[in-house]
Amino acid sequence: MMHSRRALALVPVVLAASASPALAHHAMGGQVPDTLATGLLSGLGHPVIGVDHLAFVVAAGVAAAFTGNRLLSPLAFVAATVAGCLLQVAGTALPAAEFVIALSVVAIGAVVLSGRSIGSPALLGLFALAGLFHGWAYGQSIVGAEPTPLLAYLAGFSAVQYGIAVAAGLLAVRLWKAAGPEAVRPRLAGAVVAGIGLTFFLEQVESLILA
Repeated sequence: MMHSRRALALVPVVLAASASPALAHHAMGGQVPDTLATGLLSGLGHPVIGVDHLAFVVAAGVAAAFTGNRLLSPLAFVAATVAGCLLQVAGTALPAAEFVIALSVVAIGAVVLSGRSIGSPALLGLFALAGLFHGWAYGQSIVGAEPTPLLAYLAGFSAVQYGIAVAAGLLAVRLWKAAGPEAVRPRLAGAVVAGIGLTFFLEQVESLILA
């Protein structure tokens, strides 16, 4: 019981330490993938090597675990990140992407923190909005790729994000079951997720002020 509580207490610390703007990372050292293999490897590695991307995916999985639709909500998030990447590749601009990303994560966390139920369409909309803008933000690393490596990138990228989100949700549920009262679990998860989003938002505000 004590070990579970300690592990649970470390969750917000680790995720908060991971918080930074959603900058583009690339598993190929900045080189645009030019083969199926490099596209797949880049897609598998991209969401993992950047702690900012990883924090978003983990947050989405944790939020989904306590709001229902454990499998469908992360799928909506992942599908939207793919759409966002394709928008970036097509040269379509999304306004204030970093701010929308941060605020959407705050909103998802706030829903969980409130302890109130929310309709599936609205919940899926929140996940999709976060995914669309987040995917656009790091789609920069695949701009200019040929169709084969691009499709391989998207396949690897989708698989690893979905796997991480679902695993994070399952782990969170197990930790909460072992560490605290039933009523506290979803709200604590929401506080963690909202805190991550608020951290991103404040960093964006600070960057504008200091620019």
